[in-house]
Amino acid sequence: MLHFYAIGIGSNRPHGRHGRPPGVVAAAIAELDRRFTLFDASPTLLNPANGGAGRDFANAAALVESPLGPVAMLAELKQLERAFGRRPGRRWAARVLDLDLLLWSGGPVRSRHLSVPHPRLADRNFALHPLLAIAPSWPVAGALTVRHFAARLARRPARD
Repeated sequence: MLHFYAIGIGSNRPHGRHGRPPGVVAAAIAELDRRFTLFDASPTLLNPANGGAGRDFANAAALVESPLGPVAMLAELKQLERAFGRRPGRRWAARVLDLDLLLWSGGPVRSRHLSVPHPRLADRNFALHPLLAIAPSWPVAGALTVRHFAARLARRPARD
């Protein structure tokens, strides 16, 4: 059985071979296509850093198809991050590649190590905006779609 996954992609550190963060994002999309079946990918957007990450991010989203279940898919994404040079470290630190499992076609998943939909998806414009470009009608919570959550987030007052 094949599943669709929405993967959030981010980078805010250069890579020796792939260059600046937009190049890292493009290379990650190509690698997702090589490892899985790439269905679509958003344009790459540049976004200000959140938390203590320091440097601005390049972000995108990709839709892939795979027979893997969510836990196995997460393990593959973490292995891909390591292949790009990501090392364990403090949360919100600069990173060469960050891959998040945002949504999957099988519905909600809750475990100690994985929550799908991503628990902070509704609050992250840098994740919702790329996803909006390629999967606006994907349900996130009941009948509420990516489009609904992006519209809600756009109406929130800006924070300093």
